[in-house]
Amino acid sequence: MRDGTSVTNRISRRTVLTLMGAAALARPVLAAEEERPVRFGLTAVVVRENLQFFERWRHFLEQRVGRPVRFVQRRSYREIMGLLQTGEIDFAWICGYPYVQKREPEFIELMAVPVFQGEPLYHSYIIVHRDNPATSLADLKGKVFAYSDPDSNSGYLVPRYLLASTGASPDNFYRLTFFTYNHAETVEAIANRVADGGAVDSYVWEFMAKTRSNVTERTKIISRSQKFGFPPLVMRSAADPELKRRMQAAIFGMREDIDGRALLGQLALDSFSPPNPSLFDGIRAVAQRMNEGKP
Repeated sequence: MRDGTSVTNRISRRTVLTLMGAAALARPVLAAEEERPVRFGLTAVVVRENLQFFERWRHFLEQRVGRPVRFVQRRSYREIMGLLQTGEIDFAWICGYPYVQKREPEFIELMAVPVFQGEPLYHSYIIVHRDNPATSLADLKGKVFAYSDPDSNSGYLVPRYLLASTGASPDNFYRLTFFTYNHAETVEAIANRVADGGAVDSYVWEFMAKTRSNVTERTKIISRSQKFGFPPLVMRSAADPELKRRMQAAIFGMREDIDGRALLGQLALDSFSPPNPSLFDGIRAVAQRMNEGKP
């Protein structure tokens, strides 16, 4: 019995020491993970003039998530989607069009939807210079047209859909088209007569009308699309579940916090609403019809 007990005790001590060693090794890994910056991608949906405020938003999120936060700016939606796919960023503010596109396997999930002027919705605006006599998209035939991004709903998909709905070919209708990769730059292109017409996110145009009216006053809106789900915030599906929970709580809690409300005010947003995938059914339907060639 004594020998058996001794062997058992040796085994028990060895097991305890092994577990203690594993725990000691795991602690630095966990600590390193907690110190690793949370990377949040930003695209053309963010008004360029807002970038000065992102340091304050970063600090706000860091305090509530408990991790360093870094914003990662890229010129195109495609670049941001690539970073989400490879895990180089954890969260992003994208557009509804890339959100509804099919991926196998899916690597993102909806996190939150901004509420703008009382609704989680927005329009695509077709704009021209204020002195341009055009009153409809049809009046821009043979002209120069500015798109924002090939994966933008308001800045590419919808204006092409509206044109195709009239029986015209979006690829042959204009004399020249180009991408600005920034809604604010599309507004500037129209204001400065670089293009005859352009398609922009209504949120960006309305924000600029308050902050840079000297630019928007040189443009006019000739068409407003139906309402679509506002460009959403998404998170990488494979991200740590606790990190996703903390980030969502921080985002949703902004309207209940004095600092959060101030940040929302600077973004000209009411709040961020819980995820509702059905908000993007309209974009999904337009994309499907365009893909099938049946506008």
